Amino acid sequence: MRLRSELGRIDDQLRALLSSMDRLQGLLDAVVAISREVELPAVLHRIVTTAMDLVGARYGALGVLDESGERLEQFIAAGLSERERSSLAEAGLPRGLGVLGHLIRYPDPLRIEDIPGHPASAGFPAGHPRLRTLLGVAITVRGEIYGDLYLSERYDGQPFDMHDENVVVALASAAGIAIENVRLFERIRLGAEQFQRLLLPTLPDLRPFTAAAIYRPAAEPSQLGGDWYDAIPLPGNVVAVVIGDVAGHDLQAAAAMAATRNMLRALVFDQSNPPGAVLSRLDRTLETCAHSRVTTTTLARIEPEGTGWRLRWSTAGHVPPLLITREHHVRYLLAEPGLPLGVDTTQPRPDHSRLLPPEAIVVFFTDGLIEHPGHPVDESLSELAGLAAVHATLPLPEFVQALADQHPSDGHDDMAILALRTPPA
Repeated sequence: MRLRSELGRIDDQLRALLSSMDRLQGLLDAVVAISREVELPAVLHRIVTTAMDLVGARYGALGVLDESGERLEQFIAAGLSERERSSLAEAGLPRGLGVLGHLIRYPDPLRIEDIPGHPASAGFPAGHPRLRTLLGVAITVRGEIYGDLYLSERYDGQPFDMHDENVVVALASAAGIAIENVRLFERIRLGAEQFQRLLLPTLPDLRPFTAAAIYRPAAEPSQLGGDWYDAIPLPGNVVAVVIGDVAGHDLQAAAAMAATRNMLRALVFDQSNPPGAVLSRLDRTLETCAHSRVTTTTLARIEPEGTGWRLRWSTAGHVPPLLITREHHVRYLLAEPGLPLGVDTTQPRPDHSRLLPPEAIVVFFTDGLIEHPGHPVDESLSELAGLAAVHATLPLPEFVQALADQHPSDGHDDMAILALRTPPA
């Protein structure tokens, strides 16, 4: 009997140890999952759902405090049915009263076995599920209370215990770090995007042409891009247009892009040479720079010819421009491409020429607009051409906005678009 009793006690201890190990592993997995998120809304939602999974809770919520630390400015709830969400939509944001307000005022961990019987209970709004149990834990970021995590109703019907409290307190500590990291990440991303935009020009007055350009950063936060565009009015009603992409997604790529753009800006004022010769000269110049990068670009020059306009261009490994006529006929200006800059300066750079009809749109863009790992490039190019035909009647600022919004790429890369419309006949 004593032996059986001792074996039973050992068995209970082993089961408790295994349960603790499972909880610890679950907590570690939860921390890793939360830390992978790079957008704040996703992090907050992940915190709620992860806490629910760890303790087997039916409902969960995270209330984010405003700057005063006394009221809620955001409330992320999980576990509600669509009907419950619809019923609560009219009630609006919780005001931090009742037991929710109790945790705001007293941020120590809170376990309640009977919510209606708690002294701070203020009842439930219409349509709210009737809850009985609660586990509340504050989340701290940089020593300040950021918000409160609320869990209710274990699936097994039992009240929350000390083990639940300990694991949620541990999760809240990791959540505070994750929130701070993603906020820092967001500041870095915004700073990188602002830096990138500062490197791009504001389009000058290009009359008699109209033009518009747009830049979109990559979907991946904090990645600087090497995409750029430029348009430069030249003497004699000539305009030079540049679109380019420096390899890489870092500060050096952005610096190389700025240097390349500035060099090319100086070179295009020499109108005695065709675009291919200008790109060759640029390539030789970049070869002397210590931190130059492989770069694709298209340099075009639109100049008057008779009563119309002629487009002369040369391409250094870049995607072809897109031409849309007044009748909405769309075609890519496919021509022999040269090598990207930074590959081989001895190779010749072919020049191309085409007469542009009145009120035609020429679209220059970078490959971030069309690249998608799940689609062939030809398919993406065809989709982009269809979008351009549909939106060609829009004013150019709205036209480039539509292409950037509805692009066929997966958004992994930054993108730049510059569209120019020739004047009427």
